[in-house]
Amino acid sequence: MGARQTGVRSATSSSIAVDFYYRGVRCRERLKLAPTAANIKFAANLRAQILAEIARGTFEYAKYFPDSPKAAALSRLPGAAITIGPALEAWLRGMKGQIEHSTYEDYDQAIQNVWTPAFGTKRLTELTRGDLKEWVSAQTCGLKRIRNVLLPLRGLFALAMEDEQITSNPFIGWTPRKIEPPKETDDVDPFTPAEVKAILEASEGQIRNLFEFGFWTGLRTSELIALRWEDVDLINGTISVRRAKVRRKVKVPKTKAGRRTMTLLAPALQALKAQRQHTQAAGQEVFHNPRNNEPWLDDAPIRKTAWQPALKRAGVRYRYPYQMRHTFASTLLSAGENPVWVASMMGHKDWTMIVRTYGRWIPSVAPDAGQKVASIWQTTPENANKGNG
Repeated sequence: MGARQTGVRSATSSSIAVDFYYRGVRCRERLKLAPTAANIKFAANLRAQILAEIARGTFEYAKYFPDSPKAAALSRLPGAAITIGPALEAWLRGMKGQIEHSTYEDYDQAIQNVWTPAFGTKRLTELTRGDLKEWVSAQTCGLKRIRNVLLPLRGLFALAMEDEQITSNPFIGWTPRKIEPPKETDDVDPFTPAEVKAILEASEGQIRNLFEFGFWTGLRTSELIALRWEDVDLINGTISVRRAKVRRKVKVPKTKAGRRTMTLLAPALQALKAQRQHTQAAGQEVFHNPRNNEPWLDDAPIRKTAWQPALKRAGVRYRYPYQMRHTFASTLLSAGENPVWVASMMGHKDWTMIVRTYGRWIPSVAPDAGQKVASIWQTTPENANKGNG
């Protein structure tokens, strides 16, 4: 058993099998030696020397196994001469017209900051699954981030396999597994009615309108800053959510459910009407940065210049702006609104996700479900808290 674990084992009564990986290909070679204890030890030492030379890049297959078909085959493999760094850059150039700008930037950052430093000088045929597992185990970020960073490398190897540049793809049949720490959108921590009231009272003008609209529509921040006046129907009290702004680039929602028409609740409609005087004449985005009266480019300035200061002035414990969305959902469900309708308002195609995420806010019996949700914010903070208890 010990010899087998080192990649050396008895094959026949007159040969010993040696097992190793070279240029991404599993190699099994036989030494014409009787599998005695001394010969097994010799084979193990030989394998260790082979592995050391592979690591240094000095291994010559034919020197050790001159009669092996793999010696010639591996020397002809196109991927044997291609290093990962330049190959990734060429792959990304080929993807430019096929992926969104924000995705292109993510891939480029992963290539420049992660993969080129880690594996850029390795040949395509030399990267092993062991290399990938070792890299994953050294990461401190969450599993979703790890999988996203791996995407360009995974894409390169899929293409190389398709083009027959390699005969083995370390990604096939493997996905990284790692305990994932909580991320901001996983940690549902909604604001209470009293906290919402304090935040709005600590804000004014366009910032107050933005926050009030966010609390009462549950739009993602990317959807809030991309909303245009042409998407607003004040007469019928609806908005059409059909775009999002991510890293200064406008894109359409990924799913059909994400492209939705929402009936506005009274506070959201009130916020829009108050916002008209600031931006409607321009006919572009509904919400602008009051510092320069230009549309918000992304959500970072909102957090730094508006959200954080407002919560500090209000004396409210800090949570990410995404909690406005969680607050909207939990408030509707607490008031007894139908989870299917809440899912449609949130842009989810599957209402069961709403139940899984916000289940503790769904009352067991809600005979008066409906528009009563709007009355929650009209009560005093003290009464609202009693009602929630």
